[in-house]
Amino acid sequence: MPASRSSDQHEPRPALLSHRVPDLGALELLIAVARHGSLGRAARDVGITQPAASSRVRSMERQLGVALLDRSPRGSRLTDAGALVTDWARRIVEAAEAFDAGAQALRDRRDSRLRVAASMTIAEYLLPGWLIALRAERPGTAVSLLAGNSAAVAQRLLGGEADLGFVEGLSIPEGLDGTVIAHDRLVVVVAPSHAWARRRTPLAPAELAATPLILREYGSGTRQVLDAALAVHGGLARPLLELSSTTAVKGAAESGAGPCVLSELALGEELSARRLVKIPIAGVRLRRQLRAVWPTGHRPTGPARDLLSLTGREP
Repeated sequence: MPASRSSDQHEPRPALLSHRVPDLGALELLIAVARHGSLGRAARDVGITQPAASSRVRSMERQLGVALLDRSPRGSRLTDAGALVTDWARRIVEAAEAFDAGAQALRDRRDSRLRVAASMTIAEYLLPGWLIALRAERPGTAVSLLAGNSAAVAQRLLGGEADLGFVEGLSIPEGLDGTVIAHDRLVVVVAPSHAWARRRTPLAPAELAATPLILREYGSGTRQVLDAALAVHGGLARPLLELSSTTAVKGAAESGAGPCVLSELALGEELSARRLVKIPIAGVRLRRQLRAVWPTGHRPTGPARDLLSLTGREP
């Protein structure tokens, strides 16, 4: 016995509705003709030329297969079919207006808030300026900032807890798209009392790797870059301290606890005041890219898109 086939394999698919129904602009023109009793005045009302209006009406008539207007030197009058189509058109346009109002309400709700997740360096040293500029452009948008390491930023975006993120790691986290917004360099710093502050030669990568350091925690962009850079030089020694914020790492280094490696962006004040001293290092690259990120397939819109543009990059 032959296998039965579903009914949709036998029945032809209907043509798309958009191919059978005139577009909203044409329907609005027809309503204007009914209101003014003149194709010319209707054309002016909807902002097109009279030849363009005539062409649009003829196109509607061909599409629907009925005459819509009786044309005469005294003006244009709806046919009986035209009057009926105009009544239907009014209902369609009213529904479209309700649809547009609802969509605008959704946009307004979306634009009323912006949730940003950012890794520590970007949150502390770059985002404040961008958010001040965004405030000037969008004073009605409430912005919340969630600061954490790069892994936490990715989790918040993938969990729907943030609209736009900023990370400092080696690559874009899985499940996210992104764009490079800036470049940064990690530097080795110590307190002025540390023995390295008096050395005359650059630090060798193997010596840095073998030295217990004050480090950011696993998951931070700073730690990822440092781990990768020193992997070929024996890998990082057991940390002297492992802290979860840039401020805490700087404070520990300033106290003389030991060397640390941090973003150059975060060290301007401490270096200029010589509370910390930068130690040259040779033979290893400690540059990294700073990225804006968002869930794959969901390009930034509204306030998120505007904030991204303020970084100098478009989505």
